[in-house]
Amino acid sequence: MSNSFLKTPSRQLKLPGILGGLGPLAHIEFEQRLLHQSTRRGAQYDQDHPDWIVLSAASTPDRTKSLMGTGLDCMPYLIDSAHQLETMGADFLVVTCNTAHSFYHAVQAQLDIPWLHMMDATVKYIAENFPTVQQVGVLATDGTLRSQLYRTSLVQYGISPILPPLGSPIQKRIMESIYSPDWGIKATGARVSDIALIELIVASRWLAEQGAELIIAGCTEISIGLARLSQLPIHWIDPLDVMANLTLDLTYGLALNHVPV
Repeated sequence: MSNSFLKTPSRQLKLPGILGGLGPLAHIEFEQRLLHQSTRRGAQYDQDHPDWIVLSAASTPDRTKSLMGTGLDCMPYLIDSAHQLETMGADFLVVTCNTAHSFYHAVQAQLDIPWLHMMDATVKYIAENFPTVQQVGVLATDGTLRSQLYRTSLVQYGISPILPPLGSPIQKRIMESIYSPDWGIKATGARVSDIALIELIVASRWLAEQGAELIIAGCTEISIGLARLSQLPIHWIDPLDVMANLTLDLTYGLALNHVPV
């Protein structure tokens, strides 16, 4: 294990580094999932949970705007933040932002520790746990759709992706549920507005009507929104939960054969 300023329990083999703040709620939601999954695995006391390092890099320019050429380049910020976590002793990196994975290969090339790939991990989970599913819908930002992150991973596993077309009315509604300055999830935070929830329900129903058998919450803000709904017209997969379990597996040596891509 890398040298670290943290005292790590002997049963913990790896120290996760969480790059959060993309947006500001992302790492908070992810840490809640980590604690929830750790508790499900039997943790009862403070010391039963693993140590990890988290960096909230909220000053990082918006990833979608960076990809669309309408904002600052976020890649130098991602590299700098990842290096900070690496220097602090992280053995592997978890980035709690779907769209940031558009810069995965360029950033990974600058690191000596692996960055766990959220899309590949999520689709691998679907392929292993829902082997009969052939069509999967994705709710995501324009940036994630443009980068074809989930499309690429789904196709590699022989699954047909169903994606809202960029610029379509339904995709605009998805983007509004995230970015609206009045009621979007980035603006309201944990107090998700009813309007945003309605938009996500409408978008989920649209994907189901196009043939999706389940959907992926391909944006952390969408995960936050869907998690607050008691029911949806279609089953959904939360990449944050997938990554929380993978993080715990790697931390405790339960996925030693897992090679991050």
